[in-house]
Amino acid sequence: MPLVTSKEMFEKAYAGGYAIGAFNVNNMEIIQGITEAAKEVNAPLILQVSSGARKYANHTYLMKLVEAALIETDLPICVHLDHGDTFELCKSCIDGGFTSVMIDGSHHSYEDNVKLTKQVVEYAHAHGVTVEGELGRLAGIEDDVNVSSEDASYTNPDQVYDFVTRTGVDSLAIAIGTSHGAYKFKPGQKPQLRFDILEEVQKKLPGFPIVLHGASSVIPELVEIINNNGGKMPDAIGIPEEMLREAAKMAVCKINIDSDLRLAMTASIRKYMSEHPDHFDPRQYLKPARDSIKELVKNKLVNVLGCDGKA
Repeated sequence: MPLVTSKEMFEKAYAGGYAIGAFNVNNMEIIQGITEAAKEVNAPLILQVSSGARKYANHTYLMKLVEAALIETDLPICVHLDHGDTFELCKSCIDGGFTSVMIDGSHHSYEDNVKLTKQVVEYAHAHGVTVEGELGRLAGIEDDVNVSSEDASYTNPDQVYDFVTRTGVDSLAIAIGTSHGAYKFKPGQKPQLRFDILEEVQKKLPGFPIVLHGASSVIPELVEIINNNGGKMPDAIGIPEEMLREAAKMAVCKINIDSDLRLAMTASIRKYMSEHPDHFDPRQYLKPARDSIKELVKNKLVNVLGCDGKA
């Protein structure tokens, strides 16, 4: 099966009351773990690549790994640019075979965000590629995204119709309380999503696919494993999975997951190396790391996103 765009995926997800998992990828083991999990539960996938991942792994290598995943799984897979911040970056990904791109103009003024997003949409649509835009700013740090809590802002529901109409985007990332990175909330602070904002957005954009970034749950057990094996990570509290399930039943058709993947891989490698300090073959510690990612992704697909059996 060839690569697909997100259009049909989102149409089915909106109608079915579930969300598609968008998992960030950086290397072979991560792609294998994600796609093997999806194959086992027959789920559609979005594999997304940040600008940092492209710099690290090389665009060509990543695309060839995705090509291998298509052959091995025969699943509908969309390759998506995560947090593209310039027209040039989005154009490079489109020209290089991506089937979806995100242009994040949320750090600009509203009018400049509209202008930049529309420019990307016009080029992408001319090449059969879908586009995700963003309104509102999530706090947190992840790859090239670094927004302080002071600079974060919720999405204004009164802007969404105008933004979507003027830009022509195919989906919209909004800020309702999620956060990038592992350390999402201060000790004692209760995670809370602004479902009132999501409801208002849904009313103003009926049937339109909404995206949640920064939606890793940051599983405490993984942090504990890292800390028990030489790490020094503070307690990390993520978005409760039941909140993500509720969002997936509403207008949210795409939920981004990255930090949980990093934690799963790191926890597995630290545990293995602690138990086998004399081993030096990367295959010995990367295999259980890949298996750990696979189990985590399978849980997300079935119990959080509800997209198992939807491929």
